[in-house]
Amino acid sequence: MEVEVIISLLTLVALEAVLGIDNVIFISIIAAKLPVDQQKRARRIGLILAGVLRIGLLMLISLIMKLDKDLFVVFGEGFSGKELVLLAGGLFLLYKSATEIYHKMEGEEGDQSKQIKATTFAQVITQILIMDMVFSIDSIITAIGMVKEVWVMYVAVVVTVLIMLVAAEKISDFVNRHPAFKMLALSFLLLIGFSLITEGFGLEIPKGYIYFSMAFSLLVDVFQLRMNKAKGEPVTTREHYRAGEEKLVSKAAQKE
Repeated sequence: MEVEVIISLLTLVALEAVLGIDNVIFISIIAAKLPVDQQKRARRIGLILAGVLRIGLLMLISLIMKLDKDLFVVFGEGFSGKELVLLAGGLFLLYKSATEIYHKMEGEEGDQSKQIKATTFAQVITQILIMDMVFSIDSIITAIGMVKEVWVMYVAVVVTVLIMLVAAEKISDFVNRHPAFKMLALSFLLLIGFSLITEGFGLEIPKGYIYFSMAFSLLVDVFQLRMNKAKGEPVTTREHYRAGEEKLVSKAAQKE
């Protein structure tokens, strides 16, 4: 059990870090609308707010997950508050991951970042807070789908935020150079979403099967990365959360 907990923690941190890149990019794009001397502070506040929101949502959902008594019965199958959360979360992950895959392959470049209207520091922080809420939902549902121990979820959230504060740029560069890893992470969300739906109907898929599937897929991607290293540039995806402003972000980062 200790080995399984460690594996689940490391897997969740790695997955959250890759999936959190879109959040970091969006925070950077919003912060880039401020004067250069305020951008770094806005990015840090944004990431800290993201961590606080995730912990708050975890506390709320953890309370709901304790509701094991059936609320109603459909065709002889009882549904509790916990099972409703699992079903809703699974459907949300299926929708969100399928939508993100579509946006990255066939969607419009930067269709979300074009909606940003914030100009003052307060407006930027408000916009970041709203977007953090959106990004936090799939992050927390992913954590619930992968692990059972609540403390593991809390540790994963805190560690992920710390990693983003320290190494967000390096992780972002790696994911942008190798978009296959981002697509793989989104595919993992499809798997986790399906497992949540089955669990909502009372059929729990052993976590070991999920971890093995993810580890095997990741290993295949790593082998392909090593074999195709000298074969040219990877496929360029269309980034849903960024437009031309990323040039401003990189320039601001260089000045800092």
